[in-house]
Amino acid sequence: MTVKQWQRRPSAFSRQALAAYAALVVYGSLYPFSGWRSLGLSPFAYLLDPLPQYLTVFDVVTNVLGYMPLGALIVLALYPRVRGTFAVGAALAGGALLSATMEAIQTYLPTRVASNLDLAANAFGALVGGVLIAPATSALLDRGLLRRIRFTWFERDAAYVLGLTALWPFAAMFPAPYLFGGGDLPRVLWDALDPAMQDAILAWTPAAWDIESWPDRLGALLPDDAWEALITSTGLFGALVLATLLTRKRAPRIRLMLGLIAVTIFAKAGATFLQSRAGLTFDWATDGALEGIVIATIAGVLSVSLPRGLRAALAGGALVVSLALINLLPVNPYFDIVLADWRQGRYLHFNGLAHWLAWVWPYAALGWLASAAEHAWLARRRARRDAV
Repeated sequence: MTVKQWQRRPSAFSRQALAAYAALVVYGSLYPFSGWRSLGLSPFAYLLDPLPQYLTVFDVVTNVLGYMPLGALIVLALYPRVRGTFAVGAALAGGALLSATMEAIQTYLPTRVASNLDLAANAFGALVGGVLIAPATSALLDRGLLRRIRFTWFERDAAYVLGLTALWPFAAMFPAPYLFGGGDLPRVLWDALDPAMQDAILAWTPAAWDIESWPDRLGALLPDDAWEALITSTGLFGALVLATLLTRKRAPRIRLMLGLIAVTIFAKAGATFLQSRAGLTFDWATDGALEGIVIATIAGVLSVSLPRGLRAALAGGALVVSLALINLLPVNPYFDIVLADWRQGRYLHFNGLAHWLAWVWPYAALGWLASAAEHAWLARRRARRDAV
């Protein structure tokens, strides 16, 4: 099938994926972002250093593979304005520039060593990724199966939601006090405050509220399994509805939901197997968690026939309830055992990124839902004004 020039469209999802992957590279290159110091060296002195005495094939291959997706995404993001050789050249230049910058910054990190070999491997990886994807760019973005599915099943402005959906299984990987109970960043920040600062903040609240007793009083209302079922079901329900909110009528919404649940459970079990010292692949599958998965699945399937606005409101409400409970309830004592069994030092960058995703994902989803609600309200307001 011949693709006409007017049919060629830039891929918003490719640009978003490129931004996300570039952020991932920056995060992995500079983590843990602490211990900064200057040794009096130029940040680009590493360019003239001799090759490392000790190098392994594993390190070189890892650097090449790590930048191959970056090069491929650069080519996809530039299409259709820049194609072919020029796009591959942009992939090489972009990968080399990002790698050179990261290596230069690593000069000031005690846990990192700036290396010209890493720069060469990263640039080569970006080049390979660009070369491999360039011939298939039109097939993927103009007439490929993914594009047909994208525009047959989803609305045209669904790129952000698709990105959030793709990140959901990764956000569920890191251990949480309750399954799918991400977003406990406010609790973490509160616990990190100095006790004197906490007392000063609490002093501004009325004494009759007795805020410090809220967690214990709330936790006593239901058994731990019931709370976990509630948090698991609300968190998963919000993700399921969000994933299918901008789908067209012909889209297989129920199958999409079931597929997302299967991918999420597989990712959760795989990460637990790799990270758990005891290999407790399903240690998170408590009675309450399993009940929550069943409840969320049934609720998600039943919600398919509801109007889009009501589904969005239900998803937002579910996420708000999940966030409120995860930040107010006392931490489940079982969670301390799970976290102790999780090998934090293994795949350090992966752990840090997964933890941040778990913290941020619910707020990103709520932010989009709030923005969508505002746009819908403004559209209705303009329509009423025009009708007058």
